[in-house]
Order: sequence, then C-alpha cells, then structure tokens
Amino acid sequence: MNTIGSNGSPVTRDVWDGREMRDALAARNVSEIYRQLRRIGVSQRQIAASTGQSQSEVSEILKGRQVMAYDVLARIADGLGIPRGYMGLAYDGATAMRVAKSNSGPQAEEDESVKRRKFLSHAAAVTMGAAVFGAEESTWVPSNVQTPAPMRIGMTDVQQIQAATKALRDLDYRYGGGTCRDAVVAQLSWAQQLLDANASDQVKRKLYVSLADMHSLAGWTSFDTGLLDPARGHFGKALEFAKQAEDDSLVASVLYRMGRVYLHYQEPNEALKLFQLGQIAAQESGSSLTVAVLCANEAWAYGMLNKPEQVQKMVGRTKDEFARANVAEAPDWVRFFNENDLHGMIGSAHDALAVFDPDRYAPLAVAETIKCNEAYGADMQRTHVFGLSLQATNHIRAGDLQEGIKVGRSALQIGEKVKSARVADRLKPLELEAGRHRMNSDARDLSEEIRRFREA
Repeated sequence: MNTIGSNGSPVTRDVWDGREMRDALAARNVSEIYRQLRRIGVSQRQIAASTGQSQSEVSEILKGRQVMAYDVLARIADGLGIPRGYMGLAYDGATAMRVAKSNSGPQAEEDESVKRRKFLSHAAAVTMGAAVFGAEESTWVPSNVQTPAPMRIGMTDVQQIQAATKALRDLDYRYGGGTCRDAVVAQLSWAQQLLDANASDQVKRKLYVSLADMHSLAGWTSFDTGLLDPARGHFGKALEFAKQAEDDSLVASVLYRMGRVYLHYQEPNEALKLFQLGQIAAQESGSSLTVAVLCANEAWAYGMLNKPEQVQKMVGRTKDEFARANVAEAPDWVRFFNENDLHGMIGSAHDALAVFDPDRYAPLAVAETIKCNEAYGADMQRTHVFGLSLQATNHIRAGDLQEGIKVGRSALQIGEKVKSARVADRLKPLELEAGRHRMNSDARDLSEEIRRFREA
C-alpha cells in the first residue's frame, strides 16, 4: 500500500500550494483537506495510515467532524507532509529550544512538579522585589529572535503594540487561542527588539507594560492550545516586564493567569499560592476590581481543595470588593470582570465543591451559572462554553437530567466552533456525569458525542 509521501503516492509538494488547499490549511479545516485529497485519488486508507487515525475517524472527519486539538493537528500535518507553517503550527522560539534540548542536559529531565516549584520561586522573587530583570534565563523562559528595530521609538510605536495585542486578544476571546497564538508570538518577536531602541523614560515604562501584556497574551494562548511549557515561559517574562514597569496591577494579572493554568491542570495548591502572591500585588495597586478577581480565583482554588468555609469567606470578600470597585478607574486588563463574570466565578467555586457534596452545592452552582450564561454573546464563545458546561453538569448532579442534557448540547454546539484545547478538557466532567445515566438514551448519546469531540 502506498502511503502519502512514498513512491507512487499522488501527493506531491505542489498539492499543498494550491489556492483552495492553502485556504483549508490556514483555516485548519481538516474535513476540507481530506476531501481535496480524496478528489486527487488519495484513499481513506492512505490518509489513515499516514495520520495514525482509524478509517472510521477519517470517515467522520470527511463528513464534517472538526479537529481542534493541537497535538492531533500537528500529527496530521507531520503525517501528511504538510509544512507546519501552512497550518499555523510552526514552533515558536521556546518550543524549538525545548525540542532541541530534549535529549541533553540534566534540566531536560525535570518533571512537572519541579517546573511548578521553579516558577513559584521565580514569581515570588519578582513579586517581592528581587532584582531579576535581565538575569540569566531558565530553560522555561522564551528565547529572543533578533529582528531589525528602529534606533529610537516614541509613544506611537508603543501604541502600535497595544493595538496589536488588543486585536489579537479579541480573536482569542471570540474563537480561542488556536486562531491567534502564532500571530501573537510573531508580533512579540519583533516588539521585544524595541528594548534596544533609544526612548524617554516614560516611553520605556509604557514599553515594559505593553511587552508584559503581550507576553501575558502569548502565555494565555499557549495555555489555550495545550502548550504548557511555552505558556509558563511567556508568563515568566510578562511578570518581569510588569515588575520593571512598577505596575502592581499587571503583576497581579500575570499571577492570576498563571494560577488559572494550574487550576486547569488540577493543581489547586500551586494555583492558590500564585493567587495569594497576586493578592499582595493587587492590594498594592489600590484597585478593588483587581482584588476582587484574585479573591474570586482563590475561592475557586479553595473549592477544589474542599474547603467550604474558606470558599464562602473569599466569595464574600469578592462581592464586597466588586461592590466598591470603580470600573472607569480600573486597569484595562481587569475591566473584563463584570457582574456576569462575578456570577461565573462564584458558580465555578460552587461547582468545585459540588464534586464533594453535590446535594448541597450543585443547585447553588446552577443558580450562579444561569445568571452568567444569559448574558454571554458571540464575542465570548469560549467562556460561554465553559459556563454552559458547568451549568449542564450541575443540573445533572442536582437531579434535573433533561435540562442538563439540553444545556449540554448547547455547550457542545458552541464548543465545536472554538479552537481551544481547553474546551475539550472542560467538557469532560459533563461527559462523565451524563455517562452515569446510560439507561437514558439521550444522556448516553450526549456522553458519547462529547467523547468523540474530545478525541477528535
């Protein structure tokens, strides 16, 4: 049997350069890629053999099933011989460095717990004022890519960085990190070279703030596509730039986001430590809204640790800080946290407690998530999926199976439009809860549909 790329295969390099194929590759539309291969005579069996998928999986994709998981997309690209850059899957500097060093040096053997401890130590040193800016970089810190930079910069140059970051962040919110991560990294590799340009002290400070924000976005989109080590590296640099700019609120923002990464990976102890460090910076910033965000996330971490008293304490403080906050005076990064997000975070904390005591906390999680889900629009599709998934899961825990199935289908429908590895992960609890009711055909079907979506 001829596999793609072997002698006798109908696929040559020029196939990937056709206009329609390039459009499909850029959109990561695997269904269309496979359809175009079929049109030139490539069999489903050849596609399956090259990508490591079963023929039934290839058939489902040809029928329209989406593929969003970053590692699966990378495997398809490598198996078919597609240049990774055509699909926006090219390595960034940090990833390439990590791959190149994977077989050398003692630090290559570090496990995840060591990396978490190192990041926490670094975060504590920066937050508490250690002089680490410009220090020797650890293996998890992204490397610089040298590109030409102007000799002197002004505020206009910094504003261009801010505008690019805002535009790319909007894409992340709407469609997920998979749509924009490589663009963020590319922008960052140029923007960071402006550090070598001459500038006034005011411009330099704004540049540090802008680079911190862009590194933070690079970290967040890396996390959203399942790239933990590059995420940690970008957050580490963001923290240093924020501290250099003496922007306590931005320091709090970076620590909050890295804490969320650890919550996602079911490490609430490490997350709580970062949130508590962030709380120090938040209080120094004088922004009640910033403090509220950190309190809300601490409540979530305590919920995962099954500490209901601490959850209620932090929820109460979150509400108090939110009530006294002046949004107009709040830093840009924290203005996303409105009443809608307040309900979503409280719902998340109760959802975490519902794992241990569903009878008591699942109804509370439902009540909060309903409030937030009613207000989400097309500009927050990823967050809407998360909220609907929480609501559906807790409907089922609370005994309202049919409503849980109905809301769960809505979550899955929206999730199929978002390029985020986190969507698949956040749907897993719903898959498990629905799967516990296999005697109900609708529940069984929903669980199976989520399973297929997560494995795609």
